Amino acid sequence: MIRIEEKLFQNRYRVDAGRSHIEIADANVCAVQCKEKFCTFCCPAGCYSEDNAGRVTLITDGCLECGTCRVICTEHRNVRWEYPRGGYGILFKFG
Repeated sequence: MIRIEEKLFQNRYRVDAGRSHIEIADANVCAVQCKEKFCTFCCPAGCYSEDNAGRVTLITDGCLECGTCRVICTEHRNVRWEYPRGGYGILFKFG
């Protein structure tokens, strides 16, 4: 059985240094107002994680650009998301 990590490893990601296409608008909203932190377990690429203090960290390297994070954060609208500039972002191996 192939694990999701092995499938994701087949893709490549070209990082646009200093210009992230996703960001958390206000880290305090995630830490204080958002109890569920859906982004930490709904993101298929695992870009979001929660630390021991309840803060959410975002690492965009490997983002699949699926938009899941902005859909699941509709209550707080705390994710700024746009497509990466041309030539950057996810490069799917199999189309």
